[in-house]
Amino acid sequence: MIERTAGILPDILFYVFALPAVAGACMVLINRSPMTCAVSLVVSVLSIAVLYVLLSAHFIAAAQMIVYAGAIVVVV
Repeated sequence: MIERTAGILPDILFYVFALPAVAGACMVLINRSPMTCAVSLVVSVLSIAVLYVLLSAHFIAAAQMIVYAGAIVVVV
């Protein structure tokens, strides 16, 4: 039997940051205001970047934050 050594903290952090990612994506689909949609998309993208950090994919997280969040802010 394999025991988990990291504890429960990664699981809690996953759920803490997965909820805003899903909620932000749903808000993008529901809202009609372009500004609200852009802010919701930024929240979703940043939450997914934190999930990448939890997976130890730091480069992918940094690239996503710079490319996607930066592009959304420029468009707004």
